Amino acid sequence: MLFGFDKTHMIAPDEALPGRETALDVTDRHVVLGTPLKGPWPEHLEVIYFGMGCFWGSERIFWQIPGVHSTAAGYMGGWTKNPTYEETCTARTGHAETVQVVYDPAEVDLDTLLQAFWENHDPTTPNRQGGDIGTQYRSAIFTTNEAQHVAAQASRDRYQAALTDKGFGTISTQIDHAQVAGDGNFYYAEDYHQGYLHKNPGGYCNHGFCQVSYADA
Repeated sequence: MLFGFDKTHMIAPDEALPGRETALDVTDRHVVLGTPLKGPWPEHLEVIYFGMGCFWGSERIFWQIPGVHSTAAGYMGGWTKNPTYEETCTARTGHAETVQVVYDPAEVDLDTLLQAFWENHDPTTPNRQGGDIGTQYRSAIFTTNEAQHVAAQASRDRYQAALTDKGFGTISTQIDHAQVAGDGNFYYAEDYHQGYLHKNPGGYCNHGFCQVSYADA
């Protein structure tokens, strides 16, 4: 890490760390759900990615929702190939800590997932969540089809109206198609990050209801 580097500054592609060609080792199955951690997924399932600060607490929120088939912690929206956690923490990879959410739209609608996203972090604080500061903690939604993208933008506008009504600030959430977010890849985080709060029930988590209900918006 360069001395004095501003971790809230989004790194340019030509400034990013180079990374590596080999992916990090990760378990085959979800520690809680027992489902595969990696695709290819059955055709009836959809995938969306959420960044909402530390991925430990974020992942737990989504694996608890009925209709979610699998979740995984990883890095997305940046430039470094197969980044490590230590590299991502320097803010010199461009990645956000991100949760991959694989869900069955016949069992859980996207709006339920978006409600969990908006209500459980502060989307108005650019590149930070509480005391966690840096681009890795930015609020982000990476969509995998046009319907998701339209729904995410509509949900942002709906929630912004609710925040404004309650006297809160402007949403800073990045909403991008996954294929054009950074290099377009989701990189699985190290195995110890997967299902972290199941493995470490007393572990760090700064997520919870953020005072404004999406359902009332």
